[in-house]
Amino acid sequence: MKSGREKLKKLMDDPKITEIMINGSNGSFIEKAGKKSSLDIQFSNDETEDIIDWIFRESGKNVSPITPYADICMEDGSRANVIIAPLARKGTSITIRKFFSELDDLDDLIEQGTMSRKMADFLIACVKGKLNIIFSGGTGAGKTTTMEMLSKHIPEQERVITIEDTAELKLHHHNLVALETRVPDESGKGEVTLRDLIKNSLRMRPDRIIIGEVRGSEALDMIQAMTTGHKGTMGVVHGSSPREVVGRMETMILSSGIKLPLDDIRKMMVNSLDLIVQQERFSDGIRRITHITELRGLHERDIELHNLFAYIKLGTTPDGEVRGDFKSVIKTYPAFYSDFVKSGLLNENAFKDGDILVS
Repeated sequence: MKSGREKLKKLMDDPKITEIMINGSNGSFIEKAGKKSSLDIQFSNDETEDIIDWIFRESGKNVSPITPYADICMEDGSRANVIIAPLARKGTSITIRKFFSELDDLDDLIEQGTMSRKMADFLIACVKGKLNIIFSGGTGAGKTTTMEMLSKHIPEQERVITIEDTAELKLHHHNLVALETRVPDESGKGEVTLRDLIKNSLRMRPDRIIIGEVRGSEALDMIQAMTTGHKGTMGVVHGSSPREVVGRMETMILSSGIKLPLDDIRKMMVNSLDLIVQQERFSDGIRRITHITELRGLHERDIELHNLFAYIKLGTTPDGEVRGDFKSVIKTYPAFYSDFVKSGLLNENAFKDGDILVS
């Protein structure tokens, strides 16, 4: 009889499977091409314990009645979440989002239909020009992968510090320090939060700070890092649109306990954040950048958002394929455009229409 890890390894080795979901006694599911389906394979309690032991054996993390859930980046780069009873009422739940090593650079994302060449060239210029960028979208939208591919265009001489709850980013940079948070031990001591690591990173002489996911009061520390001269900072935020991301950022900064009026918080944000790159996974399984949006300033006390590029959905074919266009949609050039043209980062055709048609 196969062990739990042998059954799981067979699923992990299938290149068409993007996600594996073991739902305790409720069965198991996989995702292929953006669509979920049930599996004939079942995992017993002993088999899920075998899988957990295999995943966590050398990580320094564990799952127990004291810490009944955990995230971990597996050896191959896949991300796993485990939650056990009694929190998981139907039995241990294991969710694995697979990592695909065939993605080497932005050309691969262009080929997959994530963005157009003009969008890629523009984002490369923004990274080289040290703009502060938020990558946003829902779970599994591909925002972390896009940020990772763009990080390859950070100049080699720069010192990069990554900060994550669960080590997931795969950056191949010579001068790199990768930091990861720590949960408290069984006595409730030893916790190290994202806020702790962001504050400490400012003392580590960073040229770039990259934050794997911002979802709480650490948003204030990220904004303060940006405003104190740490340009080129990048971070991930969950949100379904650039406007929603702005609202979430405001809420997260307020949750830090800062005693500032909302107007002042908005001024901090527009003085520090430059771009929001919004990404979405569509019904055909393709992850597309739907908006590249500039934070332009304040208008009638609200943050003014200026879309630079957008994905214009045209329709869906009978077999479920989404059809659409990547377009530049600017009304005026972004605030940094003239400086980027003078420095050679962008040319005058950067926003010219006529980009690729997704076919």
